[in-house]
Amino acid sequence: MLRVVSWNINGIRSPLQGMVYQEPSNCAPMAMGRILNELDADIVCLQETKVTRDVLTEPLAIVEGYNSYFSFSRNRSGYSGVATFCKDSATPMAAEEGLSGLLATQNGDVGCYGNMDAFTQEELRALDSEGRALLTQHKIRHVIILGDLNTAHRPIDHWNAATLECFEEDPGRKWMDRLLSNLSCQADSHIGSFVDTYRCFQPEQEGAFTCWSVVSGARHLNYGSRIDYVLGDRTLVRDTFQASFLLPEVMGSDHCPVGAVLNVSCVPAKQCPSLCTRFLPEFAGTQLKIFPFLVHLKQSPMLEKSTVQPSNQTRVQTRPNKACIRSTRPRPSQVGSSRGQKNLTSYFRHSSSCPQVSPDLELPSLPLMGALITPKTSEETVAKVVEEQARVSGAKDEKEIRTLFWKSVLSGPLPTPLCGGHREPCVMRTVKKPGPNLGRRFYVCARPQGPPSDPLSRCNFFLWDRPS
Repeated sequence: MLRVVSWNINGIRSPLQGMVYQEPSNCAPMAMGRILNELDADIVCLQETKVTRDVLTEPLAIVEGYNSYFSFSRNRSGYSGVATFCKDSATPMAAEEGLSGLLATQNGDVGCYGNMDAFTQEELRALDSEGRALLTQHKIRHVIILGDLNTAHRPIDHWNAATLECFEEDPGRKWMDRLLSNLSCQADSHIGSFVDTYRCFQPEQEGAFTCWSVVSGARHLNYGSRIDYVLGDRTLVRDTFQASFLLPEVMGSDHCPVGAVLNVSCVPAKQCPSLCTRFLPEFAGTQLKIFPFLVHLKQSPMLEKSTVQPSNQTRVQTRPNKACIRSTRPRPSQVGSSRGQKNLTSYFRHSSSCPQVSPDLELPSLPLMGALITPKTSEETVAKVVEEQARVSGAKDEKEIRTLFWKSVLSGPLPTPLCGGHREPCVMRTVKKPGPNLGRRFYVCARPQGPPSDPLSRCNFFLWDRPS
């Protein structure tokens, strides 16, 4: 049996965070191995890895028991990217980046790219430079397509297809109509060469979704769409496919894994293709790192003994000398000399040069200062006294006025409004779609998105945060 799984992981490092918290001592290497072990597949295809080669670490790329292949986005960091992890028992014969062959290295490539006359070389190179496709060739003479096609093919694959205008006229769905066919149809009755394996085994299953909105919490009520597929050519599906499944219980992304089981035995290749990450210079050992030079080497017992003995002798010999030096040094208290280091308290003693105030000397009292005030100064003093009395008498009222003023200026955020359907506190969102309202904030119901008929789903409450 051969088990294949596809998962839009939405950042290969995102699901690892939860794994690392569960196993802090093992960190990323064990976490990546746990993900692959939980998926329990011979071939795992990951989309949206969102890593480039310069940030790819060895624990993510090299997992014991697997050989991996990555395709990176060459133009944008943290964008797109795909990876394939194959068990050593399913090592491919060849591996290649892209779909056009323009990134081929003529060393372990797959080939067979089909007719691409409708595209220019620049368009094909720009597409493959986004890191959206990987080809691996195994000893199975058939084609399997796994991944996120970003299109819900039929109305049954979308939670709200009935309200979408021109659902069947979408260009993505028309393309899938040409690509796919039903296994029950005659081979010459439909131009599609591939079969949607899940609908082949579960043609009427409703609510079989693979992608949900994280912002609206739609996964709680299964309000999503099925845009992740395992496609196989008609002959392969008819003869070897045993099951096709979804794994909605696997968390860590806004997508869930999908997969299939084939009744075939995969014969591994004797050697991994050149695209394998273990052959990258930074992981293959050909690029030297500083860590080996910083490792503490273990010394033999004879060497440790020889290095410890001189140090003990040195301490024995130096201590008497040090004591002798201290005994021969004269102390200021012994010789009565004024030279040497002074005591700290000597800097805080009263100096003899400062005049001492006699205890019998009386300072003039405040009433005597009145004799020096001129009439003009007396008037000013009286005015100030009156003003001070007025200010003191109205200080309480003035303080209250200031308090009310600052409360009106710094009123703080308004209380969160309650939604109209449930009378519960709303949640604030921000418009991210380009347009005149970009960046504006608004309130909506905090409940997860779901069918309008479900009383547990969010209501249609909407309120702008501030008027435009």
